[in-house]
Amino acid sequence: MAFENLTEKLSRIFKKLRGQSRLTESNMDEMLKEIRVALLEADVNYKVVKEFINNVKEKAIGQEVYTKLNPSQMITKIVHDELEELLGGGENEIKYQANKPTVILLVGLQGSGKTTTAGKLAYLMKNKLHKKVLLAAGDIYRPAAIDQLEQIAKSIDVPLFKKGTDVSPVEISKQAKELAFNDHYDVLIIDTAGRIAIDEALMEELNQIKKEVEPDEILLLVDAMSGQDAVNVAKAFNDLLALTGVIISKLDGDARGGSALSIRHMTGVPIKFSGVGEKVSDLDVFHADRMADRILGMGDVMTLVEKVQEEVDEKEAKKAANKMMSGKFGLDDMLAQMKQVQKLGSLGGLLKLIPGIPKISPEQQAIAEKEMRNFEIIINSMTYEERQNPSIFQYSRKIRVANGCGKQVSDVNRVLKKYDQMKDMMKQMEQYKKSGRMPPGMPPGFGGMR
Repeated sequence: MAFENLTEKLSRIFKKLRGQSRLTESNMDEMLKEIRVALLEADVNYKVVKEFINNVKEKAIGQEVYTKLNPSQMITKIVHDELEELLGGGENEIKYQANKPTVILLVGLQGSGKTTTAGKLAYLMKNKLHKKVLLAAGDIYRPAAIDQLEQIAKSIDVPLFKKGTDVSPVEISKQAKELAFNDHYDVLIIDTAGRIAIDEALMEELNQIKKEVEPDEILLLVDAMSGQDAVNVAKAFNDLLALTGVIISKLDGDARGGSALSIRHMTGVPIKFSGVGEKVSDLDVFHADRMADRILGMGDVMTLVEKVQEEVDEKEAKKAANKMMSGKFGLDDMLAQMKQVQKLGSLGGLLKLIPGIPKISPEQQAIAEKEMRNFEIIINSMTYEERQNPSIFQYSRKIRVANGCGKQVSDVNRVLKKYDQMKDMMKQMEQYKKSGRMPPGMPPGFGGMR
C-alpha cells in the first residue's frame, strides 16, 4: 500500500515523542527533522516538504505546545491537519448538473490505465452513486482501445457510444453529448486518446473536444508509481486544459505516495478519486481527511463502514448474526460469514482500515487467505448433515472428508476447531448482551450492547 513506509516512520517518530514529558525547542527540531526526512523519502516534492515543516512548527508555537504536559497528541493533530490540507481538505466531489448530463472528459498519458479507469468511474457512478451513465469511446488511435472499453462496458452493464476509428474524436464527443442529452443520462464519460509523452497534436485535439462539448469536469489520470513525474504531467495538462480534478491510480501498490502529497499543492487541482486495486470496483471517492488518518496509522473506519454497506446485504447479515448469537449455526453459516468478509477485499487491506490493528506481512496474509480457501474446499466436501451438525464428526467421517478433497485429517480438525472457537465466542457475546456488560477492552456502547 502507498504510504506504508511513511506511516511506519511517522508512527516511530510520534512514539518517541510520547516518551517526552515536555516538548523543548531541541526535541521539537529533532522531530521535525525526522518528519522532513520521512516525507522526502516518500518522494514528496522538496518545496512541499519545506512549507509543510514550517507550517507545523509555526502552529506548534502558536498553540503553545511547548507548555503542554502531553505534547504528542497536539503535535499529532497539527501534523494530521497539515496532511489533510496538503491533500486538499474540503469539498472535492463532482458537482453534478441538475437538468442535463454532467460531461466528464478523461485525459492522461498512454499506458496510464485510462480506458480501464473510465470503466471503473462508470461502475462507481452507476452502482455507488446511482447515476445513469453513458461511456464514449474517443480513443481511435490505440489498437483495440474501443474493443477494450466495449468489453468493460458490457461487464458493468453500461451503454457505450462508439463510431469506430474513421470518425474524429471531436465528432464522436459531440454526438455522444447529444445522445446523452436526448436520452436523459446523468453522466457522460468520454475516454480520450493518450500519447507516450505530452505533444502539441494531443493537446490540440483535447482543446478542440473541450471547446465543442464544454465538459463540466476534466479529470487527469496519473499513476502513483510514477512519483514526481505525475506532478510534472499534472502541471503540463493543467496549464493547457485547466483541469478540474485528478484521479490517482495504483495507491494500493508499492508507490511511496509522494505524488499524492505533492500534486494538490503544486498544481492547485484537487484529487477527486483514487484507484486502489485492479477490479472494476476498486475506485473510491477521495477523502483527504481519511487519507491523512491512514498515513498516521489511525485506520479508516468510515471507508470500512461504507464497504460493508455496499457489499453486505443488511437483512441477511442481521439474520445470520441472530442465528450465530443464539449458538444455532453450522459450518455452512461459518463459511457464509467468511465469504462476506472476502467480498470486502484483501485481508491486509481491511486490517489497515481498523485503528490499532497490527500490520500483517504479505506472507501472513497469503497464509490466512490460503487457509480460508482450504476451509471452503473442506466444508464443501462434507455432507449436508455434517455441515449442519458438526458434533457428529468421528474419525471415520474425518478420513472420508479428507480423502474426498485431497487434504489431511489435521486440516479437517483445524476447520472443526475454528468452528468450536467461533461458537464459544458467540455464546460469550450473547451472555454479555444479556447482562449489559461489555467484553474486556471494548468501549461503552460498542456494537449497541447496553
